[in-house]
Amino acid sequence: MSAPARESAVPGPQGEGAAVPALVANGLGKSYGGVRAVDDISLTLGAGERMGVIGPNGAGKTTLFKMIAGDVAPTDGRVELFGRDVTAVPTARRARLGVGRTFQVSNLFREMTVLDNVRVAARGGTAGARVFWRPQGSRDQVTARSRETLESVGLAYRSDDTVAALSHGEQRQLEIAMALVGDPRILLLDEPAAGLSAAERATLRELIEQLPRTIPILLIEHDMSLALGLTDRVMCMENGHHVVTGTPAEVRANETVREIYLGRRDRKEES
Repeated sequence: MSAPARESAVPGPQGEGAAVPALVANGLGKSYGGVRAVDDISLTLGAGERMGVIGPNGAGKTTLFKMIAGDVAPTDGRVELFGRDVTAVPTARRARLGVGRTFQVSNLFREMTVLDNVRVAARGGTAGARVFWRPQGSRDQVTARSRETLESVGLAYRSDDTVAALSHGEQRQLEIAMALVGDPRILLLDEPAAGLSAAERATLRELIEQLPRTIPILLIEHDMSLALGLTDRVMCMENGHHVVTGTPAEVRANETVREIYLGRRDRKEES
């Protein structure tokens, strides 16, 4: 089955055929008046790599994510996707370059069926995305691909149900299906575990673990244990600043990270 048409990425400076990082954020900063929400953040996501960004509430994770996704223009720095400078490229064009993403707050058509939500996402990457009068067949290519994707995230049995009938965890699964249906070259996940129960978090973790390693993933997550368990490298932020980047084991053992997440509790127990 052919993948939806997308813009070709411009080769990086290493030359044609050379491996370039899926994502490079260089010196990203964002100011809102006198408030510096993100200050000089850099990261590189390699091909097939899974990287997490963690930090407490207010650390700047979501602002960083929005600059990478194209929702927010950075005050400073640049963003590259597959060797191409996309700092000024809008979100829709980044999607055509192969960016799949989920949102911190569910962004679904609640009165439509599960299958129709995925079909909308699938058609969004095709030449017929804005052709609204064409009937949607039950056996066409888009529908077949949508059903396959729902099967891969464990939601095939809910295909004909409305989104409003899904649990919060199932809606998160659906969002991942909508991000995957266009065969993305990179996947950006913005706090996918937010608001989930322990059982739903376990299901989500298993789903992400089973995604193809060919898709590089950047995971923004407040839950430290989830992020550390799903990634190859982790960056910790606090108050818009970089704290440390390393393997999950290195970040878990870092005293500054432990203080950020556990310091208040430790001080309370000592008092």
